[in-house]
Amino acid sequence: MAAIDKAKVRSEFAEAVNMTASELGDWLKTDESRKVGFKGKDGDAAESVGHASGRRIVKLLGKKQGELSDDDYAHMRKVVGFVRRHCAQRPENIYTSRWRYSLMNWGHDPCRD
Repeated sequence: MAAIDKAKVRSEFAEAVNMTASELGDWLKTDESRKVGFKGKDGDAAESVGHASGRRIVKLLGKKQGELSDDDYAHMRKVVGFVRRHCAQRPENIYTSRWRYSLMNWGHDPCRD
């Protein structure tokens, strides 16, 4: 496996995640946050993939560069990919859409674009 450009990953992650750790943490406590996202093949998982990712993003935002592991960088790349793919699917109404709420679980508020 080729080595990743960690500086590029950090830069892309910082661009994709436009919410602060505090804002994201507060968002993740809302009912809207808990209601959206993929909850397993049968839809019965207690937490969506995006919600769990949001909790991890809060932790990543609290880490210093030297504390980031290879697994952290892998997750950061996953976040960047998710945000890019879903931003490309922008609906007409972004303000109260499940699309926006799902992106916010991943640390990106499209209303700030």
